[in-house]
Amino acid sequence: MKKLSELYNINDDRIIKAIKINSKEVEPGDIFVCTMGVTADRHNFIDEAITNGASAIIVSRDVGEKSVPVIKVDNTNLELRKLTAKFYDYPCNSLYMIGVTGTNGKTTVAEIIYQLLGETAAYVGTNGKKYKNKKASIRNTCPDVDRLYMYFREFLDNGCNTVCMEASSEAFYRHRLDDIKYDIGIVTNITEDHLNIHKTLENYVDSKCQLVRQVKDNGYSILNSSDKYFDKFKREAHGNIVSYGYKDTDTLKIENYTLKRDKTIINFKYRNKNYEVISPLLGSFNVDNLAAAILTLLCKDISFDTIIERVLKIKQIEGRMETMPFVSKYTVILDYAHTTDALNNILSFLQTVKDNKIITVTGSAGGRERDKRKWMGKVVLEKSDYVIFTMDDPRFEDPNQIIDDLIGESKNTNYERIIDRKEAIYKALDIAQDKDIVLIAGKGRDDYMAVDDKYLPYCDYDVIKSYYEQ
Repeated sequence: MKKLSELYNINDDRIIKAIKINSKEVEPGDIFVCTMGVTADRHNFIDEAITNGASAIIVSRDVGEKSVPVIKVDNTNLELRKLTAKFYDYPCNSLYMIGVTGTNGKTTVAEIIYQLLGETAAYVGTNGKKYKNKKASIRNTCPDVDRLYMYFREFLDNGCNTVCMEASSEAFYRHRLDDIKYDIGIVTNITEDHLNIHKTLENYVDSKCQLVRQVKDNGYSILNSSDKYFDKFKREAHGNIVSYGYKDTDTLKIENYTLKRDKTIINFKYRNKNYEVISPLLGSFNVDNLAAAILTLLCKDISFDTIIERVLKIKQIEGRMETMPFVSKYTVILDYAHTTDALNNILSFLQTVKDNKIITVTGSAGGRERDKRKWMGKVVLEKSDYVIFTMDDPRFEDPNQIIDDLIGESKNTNYERIIDRKEAIYKALDIAQDKDIVLIAGKGRDDYMAVDDKYLPYCDYDVIKSYYEQ
């Protein structure tokens, strides 16, 4: 907490407890900052914020007399970043900041690093915020600045010295991360996604590049040499540029690997020495993800032998190739895969280890680029024995139209549509037989279903568990 006079040159010593940009979340003692959102001008919610107890209002235009101090600035969005950093005593300056970006693999890489670093690390991303033995869900992969800096302060106050965070292209586009200098920036891969926001692939890639532009001069930019945009990221990157991949020039080279149903055996080469790593993570895509995480620890001067021991103890990543432990007759896998590339990767792996059929439950989010849907549908229809198409955050779109887009002009008949996602999952589990694999893709451990402008309580994991508790 701080006095208002400590934050602004104003003769007012009232205590400020937090910074907020959502008027509905304002509590007594908060400062309400009237930022300009994508669709909302928060100046329109000043009265609601005051009714809820706001102690001061930050504006960028005249709003008339109010019952609390009104402080006018040139740009409230920029002011939010400055004010929040100051209010929480510049937490980024005291934390070792690791950012992970890319189309696929962000969550897995960030979570692996978080697990490998242990008790002094914290995580922020799609799977919520985590540190020590605490976990809480969050709405966005990368939260708004008022929440983000509050989390950083919380991590510091609870004995964490490192943050591993997912840095999304949208967060850079919205300028939420502009003031963060990263000790390590990691790029996983780039495929087409989020063009509803960025409009062009070039804009999307440029937003991703912002992470490595913000790496400290003495930090590390960790790049994937197999990605087709590797050279562009290398040109844009700051700090020490290192890479992982399958080339002799890579800092950490993946020599070869063996995929098994319950583990992956990987041979790495680092500084002219070979290392064998046994990983509980499955699939070729997780070989790359693990390589990015291992190189991160090597950049932090943690020995390879120590890393090998820690990798053995990695727990399943929630919603990422997550096998349900309470199912024995067949295999049920929960995964966040929602792009063509991610679906292709996971289904290709499952084809190599399957003993019987692959049954896939999937959909596509509404309000996103429609063009990718036919390619997603093509992959799941060709690489699954049976598909149940269902809803996945339809927002303002008709779920049936989304499914039509997924099916496209396919001649395959190995599918059905069940709009209600719970019903679809139940049907897949009903028809599954011995040694089948049921893949439930698209939402991972999300705890909501976005319908129209509402976020309704919903979680695939809870639905799966409820099936077996009947």
